[in-house]
Amino acid sequence: MAEQTAPVEVPPPAPTAAELFAAAVATLPGAIGTRWQHGELTVDATRQSIVPLCMALRDDPRFAFEQMMDLCGVDWPERAERFEVVYNLLSVSLNHRIRVVVTTDETTPVPSVLDVWPAATWWEREAWDLFGIIFSGQPDLRRILTDYGFEGHPLRKDFPLTGYVEVRYDEDRKMVVYEPVKLTQDFRSFDFLSPWEAMTTLPGDEKVFTDRAKS
Repeated sequence: MAEQTAPVEVPPPAPTAAELFAAAVATLPGAIGTRWQHGELTVDATRQSIVPLCMALRDDPRFAFEQMMDLCGVDWPERAERFEVVYNLLSVSLNHRIRVVVTTDETTPVPSVLDVWPAATWWEREAWDLFGIIFSGQPDLRRILTDYGFEGHPLRKDFPLTGYVEVRYDEDRKMVVYEPVKLTQDFRSFDFLSPWEAMTTLPGDEKVFTDRAKS
């Protein structure tokens, strides 16, 4: 009778550096989940903890995210908290990136990360201007891309494509004026009785038809 040998147990593979990195980020206060998107780690966080979370990502030597490269908004009108605020961070010293996402609605402010990265003022102003996302603790929350008299927030998905007001120069008053948008239909009146509509031979084509008749 053949002797049976015990099966060899294969140890599980060691976690990769990326998996260790994601696991370390998941332990930070305020992180509620991590996922990989397009080769970059995304961490979902609570709105109230965004400042301490960002400070940990900046100051902890395991992460060392010295720079915030961008802050932008995403609009999901069908959700109760329709806006996502996305923080794109870069570690120059460790050569890696991370994306932090928090959610909010039209009236609930997101704490400003101005004290973590001073450049955040520009990005937070842009997010407020284009989406209407409010940032508490931001002392300079004013429009940055649209005009001071602009109405609404143009990157919201329910914002009309034509806007609410239009700007023109009034020759009589010698000044720039703001008026409600008026969509004129002058160029939608087509003259179907134009002699050009009935022409089958354009000027200069007579020779072409003559040559065809000879052949």
